[in-house]
Amino acid sequence: MLTLVLETPGKLVAMETKAPDSAPGPDEALVRVHRVGVCGTDLHAYAGHQPFFTYPRILGHELGVEVLAIGANVKNVAIGDRCAVEPYLNCGRCIACTRGKPNCCRTLQVLGVHADGGNRSKLMVPAAKLHHSSMLSYDQLALVETLGIGAHAVGRSQLQAGESVAVIGAGPIGLAVMQFARAAGARVIAVDVSESRLAFCRDRVGITDQIDARGGGVVARLEALTNGDLPTAVFDATGNVQSMNACFDFVAPGGRLVMVSLVQADVSFHDPHFHRRELTVLSSRNALPAEFTNIIKLIEEGRIDTTSWITHRASLAEVPAVFESWTKPETRVIKAMIEVD
Repeated sequence: MLTLVLETPGKLVAMETKAPDSAPGPDEALVRVHRVGVCGTDLHAYAGHQPFFTYPRILGHELGVEVLAIGANVKNVAIGDRCAVEPYLNCGRCIACTRGKPNCCRTLQVLGVHADGGNRSKLMVPAAKLHHSSMLSYDQLALVETLGIGAHAVGRSQLQAGESVAVIGAGPIGLAVMQFARAAGARVIAVDVSESRLAFCRDRVGITDQIDARGGGVVARLEALTNGDLPTAVFDATGNVQSMNACFDFVAPGGRLVMVSLVQADVSFHDPHFHRRELTVLSSRNALPAEFTNIIKLIEEGRIDTTSWITHRASLAEVPAVFESWTKPETRVIKAMIEVD
């Protein structure tokens, strides 16, 4: 089967590999991959900047798939079902798993990051990681995982209706955070250095409170938008260490800073400033199974629409020739989608 392999940073190769066995284990499912969303994680891996990553690797963890075969114990899906894949392979036994946090399992393996992912036509997965929908397209299913990152981050923040929220970074993860922050009743301010991404937030998502950070003075402009108070919750979704360090200055006294992004560097802050404001700093990793279920329901009900996020497409065979262009700001990619079928 045709497979995309990231052999080294910057070297993405299409090659033939052996398809998985057609007979799943008792708790497994064999799936055909139809759609693969390209994530910031993929771009960081391509650039050689992704933490906890080794080469070579088959990328792809935002997946819309079709069930081809199931094991004897599988009850949650049937052959022919269209599914989103929860790509977090957890042990089920460690302290995190037994306390309801499988997203931060001590031995977590994420498909396409720590284990080979879905940039190929067939894949064997634990059936429990499949989330079925009879209504959603493969495009929609492939974006469920992206939305899960935003949903989980907003859940970590425990937002209350009426709060002012700043989301730093208006890529797909930032857009997902904005969706769920607004659903929680918060007023959302989008902050980015990309004029085109801010325009997308305004025109496609309806986020009209915006700051173009290229001009500096972000603190003063946040104060102007919040009656001098600053946002009570700030989410960084940039994957940029300078931005992550600067975010400590954007949060109101007693507020929360949620680091949604991950960077291969040390994040630092001025301790007296941190203590004087009694800030709460939270990391947010991946998503929980219930969040996948809830997101599918919200999309089916028409309460979330991600179809406009897909700005670029390519077939699996075309990806090596175009992937480099997707890393360039001037290409104006919001979400690139790989069509495997």
